[in-house]
Amino acid sequence: MRMGMSGVCYLSARRRSPRLFQGVPIGFLLGIDLGGSKLAIAIADADGGLVAHQKRPSRISGDPEADVMAIAADAAALISRSRLAPRDFDAAGLSLPGPIDHERGAVLAPPNLPGWEDVPLRDRMSELLGLPVRLENDANAAALAEWRYGAGRGARNLVYLTMSTGIGTGLILDGRLYRGHRGRASEFGHCCVEWDGEPCGCGQRGCLEAYLGGAAWARRLREITPEASRVRALAGERGLEAPEHVVAAAGEGDAFACEEMERFNHYLAQAIITLAFTLAPEVVVLGTIATAAGEALCLEPVRALVEARVWPALREGMRILPSGLGEELPYYAGVCVASEELAG
Repeated sequence: MRMGMSGVCYLSARRRSPRLFQGVPIGFLLGIDLGGSKLAIAIADADGGLVAHQKRPSRISGDPEADVMAIAADAAALISRSRLAPRDFDAAGLSLPGPIDHERGAVLAPPNLPGWEDVPLRDRMSELLGLPVRLENDANAAALAEWRYGAGRGARNLVYLTMSTGIGTGLILDGRLYRGHRGRASEFGHCCVEWDGEPCGCGQRGCLEAYLGGAAWARRLREITPEASRVRALAGERGLEAPEHVVAAAGEGDAFACEEMERFNHYLAQAIITLAFTLAPEVVVLGTIATAAGEALCLEPVRALVEARVWPALREGMRILPSGLGEELPYYAGVCVASEELAG
């Protein structure tokens, strides 16, 4: 492995012997993960091994055409620096916030991509890259990545839950990504957990996202964090409190932070209990805040709450695990979307 300019990580550029997918030789895959704050691009070989990857701030300008051209230029530059050419690739995959119109390959006004109103992203990126392109909701893409390369390997039924800015959910059911009617499934963050509860960014009240989402939690912390709390000290000043300060302060035994973690664990367990009775997954993979909090602060208490409230026949064999891919998850997410393009 070596580091190139601009923080690009080159792992290998040697092409392996061609492998077959349904009898057709397959080459390299290009994966792109676009979020409101970062852009991650990766190249993977036929076995799914990362060849090169890079990450930068997403810098969404509000001009979709300019943004898309910049993303394509970054991808093309990474391909060139890896001593590859577009002809060496079979497909590209884009993981990004929804909603997405899968039939038209269009992005429909994601809240975290301002100015992106009904953008024909699939066709435009295909034109710029010279490759077949597939789009996928970022939580679905993350579920695919954890299922194929991370904590969910070997499972046929998996739920991925991430608590970042909001709540993302991805479902693998009977060994396939489940999208639901018109590809709009898995908006589990907007299930109501408290009737007439906290306001949610979607316009409803009492949504799970209003209790577990990072943005909602940060707003709560700015309002209620005591002056004497370690959370305030770690934030530095009023108005900067965030979930990561709660996790750090709880690890030090701060009473307020421990109460906040208990509240977080309560709602997270409530969500998993509902999913267990509805879907009976083998694996529930938890990302971001839960993974950062770790076993003692989050995973062990949540498992205990779930065990106390789910029938033995349903919880038997069900594992609640942290993300297995860590910082590499965005790279694998984009690559997995590209591999879905090969699957048809």
